[in-house]
Amino acid sequence: MTSPSLPYPVLITGASSGIGLALTRLHLARGDQVIASSRDPGSSPLAALATRHDTLTLVAADLTDPQGPAGLAEEIKTLSEHLSRVIHCAGVLHDTSRNLSPEKRLEDLSLENLEYSFRLNAWAPMLLARSLLPQLRRQPATFAVISARVGSITDNHLGGWYSYRSSKAALNQLMRTFAVEAHRRAPHLTLLALHPGTTDTPLSAPFQSRVPEEKLFSADWVAEQLTLQLDQATPEQSGSFINWRGDPLPW
Repeated sequence: MTSPSLPYPVLITGASSGIGLALTRLHLARGDQVIASSRDPGSSPLAALATRHDTLTLVAADLTDPQGPAGLAEEIKTLSEHLSRVIHCAGVLHDTSRNLSPEKRLEDLSLENLEYSFRLNAWAPMLLARSLLPQLRRQPATFAVISARVGSITDNHLGGWYSYRSSKAALNQLMRTFAVEAHRRAPHLTLLALHPGTTDTPLSAPFQSRVPEEKLFSADWVAEQLTLQLDQATPEQSGSFINWRGDPLPW
């Protein structure tokens, strides 16, 4: 995918693997300045990318830490006065180190796992947006988050996955609420919640056995489709929940 490079940097969180890494590679290939954030970018594939691209800046940040989003924003402010695009890709569905996996029944719920899921999937991007708003509101910019169709309340017919579903539903509501406020305070800012489809990444790996081959997408393909939507987005679409094709999804 080629397009004119963006005038200001792109910030991508969760950039060390999966969709975040694919988006980082794609934006670098287009000639964009990219700020890529993850917990430990120096020990990830990002380190090799940084040796080949002087347009890539790596920033370590733990967005589950209460001070993580604000700390990342403070570092970003030292790198650029404005941002063209923020894409929040960091998220959690399962984590063996925390004994976190999608809950199949109510008895599987735990306070720790609910809090952890909400902290990374819902609260972190909004706290990051709060700190970065001055860099996004003075010129055309986009703030996008990787959401999920399973966060749709209307579309929930299977149940289960309490923490993931509810944290993504919360993310959608937070983004929608932010979009209402941004219409007044930042009319050039476009906010989007994006459903990438089932993507062949570590996040989905344990759950791919029942996914038809034609519905399991590569991370590179998804990055291209999502970037196409971001390139075409306008402030009139702000607050939308869409899939990789640009189709609106039910809340």
